[in-house]
Amino acid sequence: MVTCLSATMATAGKVIRCKAAVAWKSNKPLVIEDIEVAPPQANEVRIKIVATAVCHSDLYQLFENKHEDGFPIVLGHEAAGIIESVGSGVTEYRPGDHVIPLFISQCRECRFCKSPKTNQCDKGWANAGRHNAMAPLESRLTCKGKKVLQFLGTGTFSEYTVVNQVAVAKIDPAAPLDKVCLTGCGICTGYGAAVNTAKVEPGSTCAVFGLGAVGLAAVMGCQAAGAKRIIAVDINPEKAEKAKVFGATDFVNPKDHSKPISQVLSEMTDGGVDFSLECVGNVGVMRSALESCVKGWGVSVIVGLNNIEDISARPLMLIAGRTWKGSAFGGFKGKDGVEKMVEAYMDKKLKVDEFITHNMTLDQVNDAIELMKEGKCIRTVLNVSPK
Repeated sequence: MVTCLSATMATAGKVIRCKAAVAWKSNKPLVIEDIEVAPPQANEVRIKIVATAVCHSDLYQLFENKHEDGFPIVLGHEAAGIIESVGSGVTEYRPGDHVIPLFISQCRECRFCKSPKTNQCDKGWANAGRHNAMAPLESRLTCKGKKVLQFLGTGTFSEYTVVNQVAVAKIDPAAPLDKVCLTGCGICTGYGAAVNTAKVEPGSTCAVFGLGAVGLAAVMGCQAAGAKRIIAVDINPEKAEKAKVFGATDFVNPKDHSKPISQVLSEMTDGGVDFSLECVGNVGVMRSALESCVKGWGVSVIVGLNNIEDISARPLMLIAGRTWKGSAFGGFKGKDGVEKMVEAYMDKKLKVDEFITHNMTLDQVNDAIELMKEGKCIRTVLNVSPK
């Protein structure tokens, strides 16, 4: 701790020069660059990133979001680290705290934060940025004299980053940062979509579409909520065994059937599942997930990210009593939710390690991205800086 504090005193208030993976253009490999990270301003904290994982949302920004005003950018938003210094007005955190940056903030003061009905927050990055860019207009990162955006207000593919104090969750210092970083997005997003948004009921039947980390976390959430049957749906047959680890009772590959997947599931479940969760980000799959629900009370939740295409469905699907919902970060309020999920992991009530299939360094970020593109990993954790 003496070493940590002395290092903090040496850098506090100064520009830090460090390594980061910069995306200069869409659909191009990231470049490891020397960047400058400015000191935190009022109500901000500067974080030394210890570990960060690659999420499909990072790939969405890099390969599918063609808006050039979203570049250059430092991707990454599923991370954990240690606060290096704090700006004026910060009272909740101090140097040395172990934290997880949040893309869903929690100011605890706005009408959304005060409502138990939502986890949206008026002071989040989206209200100070451009939705197409997926980043706030302001950034504390620069490279070669140019401002570099911070993806989702975080930008964790960097040795250091700066975020607003409303977008930070303080966690148990005993929690392994290279594991619990996954609660910064994937695990909370999927698990919470089942537990908080869908509100899966004991004895119910569920279908989860897409078995990446978010989908597997949704399977885990369905099991935790007491579902008696959990049908995992994916076009990759290698995901079948992994799904069982998290609680799936059945596995269905749409490619194995000539019928639409919604019809297959309807026949398997006497008219459709009680709850379905779409964890792909594909508008066609979103519709299939809705159509897989039983009429009268079926609930389908959109979890996968897509801000490019429109969704569509026959009105009768909803008129018949189905409910179509969306879920961001699993409905968890940022600070409170992450803290509780880390506690659950430390109490051995939540699987986390099982999601990690690869460990790499920041220099290998493009290799990690390729693994995800090819469906050869669940989560790759990049070890950015030693504690």
